[in-house]
Amino acid sequence: MRTSTRRSRRLMALAAAAALTTGLLAGCAEDSDDGSSNEGGGNGGGGKTTLTIGTFGVFGYKQAGLYDEYMKLHPDINIKENVTTRTDVYWPKTLTRLQAGAGTDDIQAIEVGNVTEAVQTQADKFVDLGKEVDKSQWLDWKNAQATTKDGKLIGLGTDIGPMAICYRKDLFEKAGLETDRTKLAEQWKGDWGKYVDLGKDYMKKAPSGTKFVDSASSVYNAALGGEVERYYDKDGNVVWDKSAGVKKAWDVAMDVATSNMSAKLKQFDKPWDQGYANGTFATVACPAWMIGYIQEKSGEAGKGKWDVAAAPTAANWGGSFIGVPTASKHQKEAVELAKWLTAPEQQAKVFAKQASFPSAPSSYSSLKPAAATQAYFSDAPITEIFSASANTIPTQYLGTKDQPIGTAITDIGILQVEQKGKSPEQGWDAATNEIKDVLGQ
Repeated sequence: MRTSTRRSRRLMALAAAAALTTGLLAGCAEDSDDGSSNEGGGNGGGGKTTLTIGTFGVFGYKQAGLYDEYMKLHPDINIKENVTTRTDVYWPKTLTRLQAGAGTDDIQAIEVGNVTEAVQTQADKFVDLGKEVDKSQWLDWKNAQATTKDGKLIGLGTDIGPMAICYRKDLFEKAGLETDRTKLAEQWKGDWGKYVDLGKDYMKKAPSGTKFVDSASSVYNAALGGEVERYYDKDGNVVWDKSAGVKKAWDVAMDVATSNMSAKLKQFDKPWDQGYANGTFATVACPAWMIGYIQEKSGEAGKGKWDVAAAPTAANWGGSFIGVPTASKHQKEAVELAKWLTAPEQQAKVFAKQASFPSAPSSYSSLKPAAATQAYFSDAPITEIFSASANTIPTQYLGTKDQPIGTAITDIGILQVEQKGKSPEQGWDAATNEIKDVLGQ
């Protein structure tokens, strides 16, 4: 077995971290050895129809009490959630069962990094939910991600990851920078390069032991999250190596990686968590699901020191869907449950519990973050900031290998430059070799 092939498989395991959604970051269920567990509302089966839901990580449905609520409304239904923490374990297992036409859950979650593969290769294995719902309930670009060329909707949108910038206003003040969120947003509006320029200013008077940003990879992901064309074009052709969006994001990431403004941390690793706790970086690209993560990892010491400002451009990072396999033994009941779980009212309840940002815009006017969260982030208008981003995110062209291509660029290409001192050209070449291996070229 070639070394590059082994590395590709290792990257596939890491890809889950690069595309983690709100549910996965909110917490993890207790897992068995295969990374899965069973969770339910607590009701027994006794003559009832049991509906199973396959998810990865924590989607918040159980935590927000939605399963119990639905079972009270439907006494003949029992709900059992089968949780697999890691997406790189969950999705291959789900694919195998879909292809076999047996063994699937009545409802299956689909992560945004896998939805194009599901649309292009597994659409016939899912019920067309577009015939069951009012599609205007969801953001147009969210629906588009789960819709086939002939108009079949294979999944209903759950959360999304609209972008903001979370920053430590106490560190900004010590560095002599503007701390007002509205004025800051104006300074970097429309251009991630302006955000990086502010980082250079920060480093001139940076408080001892601090950096402007956590990593160059986070800047790359955030900048790319606002581009229409990324690794694939509208016709499904692989264009990562000539994509204007990729080049723009890469260039701004290299500006970070070759400067002194990055803490050079790998996101979702333990040192990154410790960086929050120790206040070692002043800003982080902040999709909505990051709010709860920051609050947890920064702890009590960070309360009132963090603030939130609009990002340079509207962007999305993360999100999921739930679909009903045609192999479900209870299709009708599963469709009704999927519709109910993703309705605006239920999405708002999950947001209130764990800040998973809804893909149903009609819920935005009623969203209320927890009071503790609001206070933690200096009473920033979190809902308004993320709603404005969500409503202007462009529809992006996604492909079947989006996740491993992106992971090769961030976890090999950018890290080669940022942590190992390689040149941007060497980093790009390393990422190129990995991507060619991923694509079988």
